[in-house]
Amino acid sequence: MKIYLISLGCAKNRVDSELVVGLLEKNGAALIDDPNEADLLMVNTCAFIESARKEAIDTILSLADYKKDNKKLIVLGCLPQRYDNLASLMPEVDAFVSIRDYKDLTNIINNLYKSHYEGSLSFLNKHVSTPNYMRYIKISEGCLNRCAFCAIPLIRGKLKSRTILDIKEEVRQAVLNGAYEINLISQDTTRYGYDLAKTNLIVPLLEELVKIDGNFKIRLLYLYPDIVSDELINFIKNNDKVMPYFDIPIQHSEDSILKSMNRRGNKDYLINLFNKIRKEIPTAIIRTTLIVGFPGETDEDITNLISFMQEVKFERLGAFTYSIEEGTAGASMAGQIKQSIKNKRYNKVMKAQEEIANNNQKKYLEKTLKDCFITGYDETNLMYIARNYMYAPDDIDGVIYVAAKEEHKLGDLVDVLVKDYDTYNLVGVEV
Repeated sequence: MKIYLISLGCAKNRVDSELVVGLLEKNGAALIDDPNEADLLMVNTCAFIESARKEAIDTILSLADYKKDNKKLIVLGCLPQRYDNLASLMPEVDAFVSIRDYKDLTNIINNLYKSHYEGSLSFLNKHVSTPNYMRYIKISEGCLNRCAFCAIPLIRGKLKSRTILDIKEEVRQAVLNGAYEINLISQDTTRYGYDLAKTNLIVPLLEELVKIDGNFKIRLLYLYPDIVSDELINFIKNNDKVMPYFDIPIQHSEDSILKSMNRRGNKDYLINLFNKIRKEIPTAIIRTTLIVGFPGETDEDITNLISFMQEVKFERLGAFTYSIEEGTAGASMAGQIKQSIKNKRYNKVMKAQEEIANNNQKKYLEKTLKDCFITGYDETNLMYIARNYMYAPDDIDGVIYVAAKEEHKLGDLVDVLVKDYDTYNLVGVEV
């Protein structure tokens, strides 16, 4: 069977797609890149916010145009997990497979094709979709937080952590196969293991992972601020296999908004946390995300938020306008804000961040960045593209452009002397 799959949404969804394709390949299927030639068309959907749902529906309908000669179309993931009435709305789709139904995937395919597929999803049998030098490793599913803006718990459920041994074996295999950058992901990485031991196990997990032989680095993504512990900061400080990259979405700075969002912690806590990280690890990169336009937010809140940003000086910052999500507490709150006002506030925040980012970039001029790994080649500028610990692999942080002294392949490590910069990218020469 030839399968064609489009994976939408976040890196966690991407891992799910890798698991699905790995299972199908184990049963003799082949992944191809031409929907015209495929027997089975698949879309793994995101349904986090309205724009993601629209993209999912548009993608499903566009793939339906390829249905002919007994081709089947299966829709996976968050959209069918969140909505159970899709079959009547989209008769073009032959099967909707929610996240809870992944365990029955082979039976669903067998019913469609009269095939004899068997087995279940396995993290040790993934179809790796990332370049060989990097991997996404999903350490848990679901979330224990109940943020008022977020539909993730409605879709993914409560926290379900993998065992340390299971994760360690997947990372060991990845490193053995040449992976240099190991990105640990989940809905709340700091909460890893709480469902297993009634205490957070992220540091015990890291203690086991750094024991693995090989030249590799670990990046932690999606840390909840009030459980970024001194123990975790000190572990990262004292273990060079863990990148000093702190991805800590705070959503807002103002106490009243944080309280309405059902977020733990407050502005003073956040400032103290970021000061502590910078004091203990001067080379740390701090990345965050913000939501503007949450119900009840005022112009003064935005002014204060920008002042907070200017005080903390985040190296990386992304923002979103608040999206009303049915089933969440925020959807029924008073004080909903017009989209036009949300957009103005978003633009104001991102304009302020541009100035902050530009000032942050200056400090790298004439500095040598160690262990930059080659991720591509820019045919226009005739320069290699690279990242190091300062840049996450999601095309948001920016890149390092490198004038190289010799030819390189993907994943090669080089040292780069920085000669120029813009708001998000650095430009340098190989040392």
